[in-house]
Amino acid sequence: MEREDVLAARDRISGLVQRTPLIATEIDGTRLWLKCECLQTGGSFKLRGATNRLLQLSAEERARGVVAFSSGNHARGVAIAARRLGISAVIVMPADAPAVKVEGTRAEGAEIIFYDRLTESREDIAARLSADTGATVVPSFDDPAIVAGQGTVGLEILDQLADSGEEPPQAIVVPCGGGGLASGIALACPESDVVIVEPRGWDDMGRSLDLGHIVPVEPGAPATYCDALQTLRVAPITFGTLANAQAEATSVSDDEAAAAIRFAWERHQLVVEPGGAVALAAVLAGKVTPVAGMVAVLSGGNLDPALHARIVGKAA
Repeated sequence: MEREDVLAARDRISGLVQRTPLIATEIDGTRLWLKCECLQTGGSFKLRGATNRLLQLSAEERARGVVAFSSGNHARGVAIAARRLGISAVIVMPADAPAVKVEGTRAEGAEIIFYDRLTESREDIAARLSADTGATVVPSFDDPAIVAGQGTVGLEILDQLADSGEEPPQAIVVPCGGGGLASGIALACPESDVVIVEPRGWDDMGRSLDLGHIVPVEPGAPATYCDALQTLRVAPITFGTLANAQAEATSVSDDEAAAAIRFAWERHQLVVEPGGAVALAAVLAGKVTPVAGMVAVLSGGNLDPALHARIVGKAA
């Protein structure tokens, strides 16, 4: 993949996704930026890749529909893009997916099939559905069109900073599950260092980058409420792109993610879900040293209101 793929994706999806705000904040006396994909239609950046992928389906493929697997944000992105294009969508979701994500996906008209995250393979279920119906499988990150679409976040960052008279960022800190967003941004912003952030114990991309080859999440990974980032194994396309970009990696705890959720709410009145807050969490926790002009991506905001209230109401 090349930067030109991301540029083409921007042209293709223009007018179908929002240009999300890039807002200034201050951490430890340093001014940096927050890219608010939590305010994107559907509550996350996922609409970008889904729209780019579905727009490239043939008329015959559109008629047969699509199938996707996701704990929620990709599901909703695919469902929204499919509804807009008149395409039927089936989404394979874990039975423990947050209710707000399930209902948001269902509200877009998608059919939902649940599976057990620990005992069943979502990829296998989607493959069977595709074989039975002819529907096109739309992966959440293991697809060039998906990665290119997510990379439009990076292009927007560069445009918005330029509009403000700022230089391209020295570093962009990005939440990472399968790595579609981070690898897309790495393609879009070659002059910037990319730092990926994963939940503690689910840091397979970071370990893969350290080892120089893909390794899965280790057995017995701890429970985390960063559901959007619970990917068991990354893909060659995302790993290769981030490895080529010499991306750095770190991980954060649920408590550190909660602190970032509180910061986003108290400072900026932004609702950010745990997985979407990990980049900010890494900076707040000192895992990533803040530098002037750094950008932290807030990748999603689909959080159960009751859980959000408990997190922001708890003393730091």
